Amino acid sequence: MDYDVIVIGGGLSGLTAAGLLSKRGLSVAVIDKSYNPGGSCGVFKRGSVTFDQGSAMLYGFGEHGFNAHRFVFNALEEPIDMIRHDLLYTVNYKGKNIKFWPDVEKFADELSQVFPGERENIHRFYHDMLVMYRHVMVDTPTYTTADETDRNHALKSMRKHPVSYFRFLTLLNKSARKLLSRYFTDPEIFNFFDKLTSTYCYATVEEAPAVLAAVMFVDNHVGGSYYPAGSTLFLPGKLEKVIEENGGDMILEHEVTAIVFEKDKPSGVLLDDGRTLKAKDIVYSGTVWNLYDKLLDPSHTTKKRRDWAKSQVPTYPSVVLYTVVDRDIIPPDTANIELIVGNPEKLDESEVTAYILSIDDRTLCAEDEHTVTAIGPTFQSWDRSDHTTYHEKKELEKERLIAVLEKRFPGFRNALRFAELATPETIRRYTLKNGGAVAGPKQMLGQHMFKRLLTRTEWDNFFCCGESTVMGTGTPTVTTSGLTAANVVLKKLGKEPFVFQKNMKNYVRIVGKPFTEDRLFEGYDEKTKSMMHEAMRCRYCEHPGCTRGKGADIRGIMRRASVGNFIGAWKSWSLQPAEPEELINYESRCILAHDQGGPVRIKDVITQLEEVTR
Repeated sequence: MDYDVIVIGGGLSGLTAAGLLSKRGLSVAVIDKSYNPGGSCGVFKRGSVTFDQGSAMLYGFGEHGFNAHRFVFNALEEPIDMIRHDLLYTVNYKGKNIKFWPDVEKFADELSQVFPGERENIHRFYHDMLVMYRHVMVDTPTYTTADETDRNHALKSMRKHPVSYFRFLTLLNKSARKLLSRYFTDPEIFNFFDKLTSTYCYATVEEAPAVLAAVMFVDNHVGGSYYPAGSTLFLPGKLEKVIEENGGDMILEHEVTAIVFEKDKPSGVLLDDGRTLKAKDIVYSGTVWNLYDKLLDPSHTTKKRRDWAKSQVPTYPSVVLYTVVDRDIIPPDTANIELIVGNPEKLDESEVTAYILSIDDRTLCAEDEHTVTAIGPTFQSWDRSDHTTYHEKKELEKERLIAVLEKRFPGFRNALRFAELATPETIRRYTLKNGGAVAGPKQMLGQHMFKRLLTRTEWDNFFCCGESTVMGTGTPTVTTSGLTAANVVLKKLGKEPFVFQKNMKNYVRIVGKPFTEDRLFEGYDEKTKSMMHEAMRCRYCEHPGCTRGKGADIRGIMRRASVGNFIGAWKSWSLQPAEPEELINYESRCILAHDQGGPVRIKDVITQLEEVTR
């Protein structure tokens, strides 16, 4: 089949690009290796517990600041419910629990208690960064990457705030440390900021570009920290909904193995099942290494370009520990996100970021439980060739991370109900992120901004987005890269791009917390709401026992129905329907067949889907 646009990769950047392109009436196909779209942003279940598999520190949904997510959902006219956290996060640093308040002045006061000798400089630093941020990023918003910024818009903004723009541009090729040196002298505070840059952009203050650090230090305070009500299932799920409602195709559980060329120009993709799909334009949202090492035949590139791609230094690989604990082991005043600093002097494996998102979202686990997900760097080899050694290392790493959490939450080990570890190899296998480097190429001097993949490539119909591109890592930045790629394609085709308009209708609803299951699916009638609740009982099993890997994609149908993507769910059913007696067999083999609530009532969900899409 031929498409207007093929999007390679169904992470947030690819889904954003595809959603916007389909919204403008283009025929779009998204191809992703996983059975769940979203890349690092999404969920998996263990029993009745929902875990965020990766990205869950979400920014860009607020009314203020660089709110790329809010802009995209408003442009797509797609409602989404978000929980706003009271704190951005906390940092456990040298026995002190530093609270990152949304209010910059309040946070500066908090930080000044830790570094009293730098109090005046802390306030001056954050004041200056906030003024520059507002002048450059907020006053005249443009949701586009630096390589595609409209020159006239930039000149207009520069004339409005020339001093701030001049200061901003002087930071382009300076390190974050040089910026900080203008304000601070205490070596300890440099170590502290080192932890922030390592968390935000996976680079030290020596490596991180000052221009990124300057934005990073204040952006999240201005905009706030958010979580999708009901889990991160809803963020990629809502984007997929827009794609399928506008006629797009989601081709999941398939990997692109090569870019197909005709007359020295990309014309389509070759899939792992041997199919070739054609498109006039292609948007790539994967890693720079997979593009030049796997998908592009060397005959279509130069050695210089391939060597450049290989030379890109990756961020460090990560391990992720997923746990369930007794609710009372987590103190009531705990933040949803905590950075636990083990070694203040340098980045090592004792540094862990703990996500306890069940504090604000009670739909994730039972009333007497909390989910605690811990992610941190790993610097050892995770070769799977020796199965026994690999699993022994996994157990040792699991114990090490539990010990880190035990220091922060005494009694954690005894309160543990479940624990599972993902290694860099796990991350690579599910997301195709090379070496398990969750943030792609490191955002460091020498390979930042215009020294990364650009939106435009060597070919006028092949475009890039994602964390290998100019904006780097983070959900608002990859979303912006997807938006930019979509707009470049739209402009090329003479269609209207998506640009900021004053008084755009808002589709992002901030809901109260703690968010509970009875508030899911507000706005739907009772019959539809009941169907969505039933669909959400599905475990979205990696290896579905109900269908035994054949016939209808029940897992995908239930996932779509859970987020209100009824058209996509019915389309999936229509492609591979099953006879009524087979649906009964599906239910009898459901993993919940012997659960107190019984199996997922698949037949009832399908019947209701037919009614709501009729």
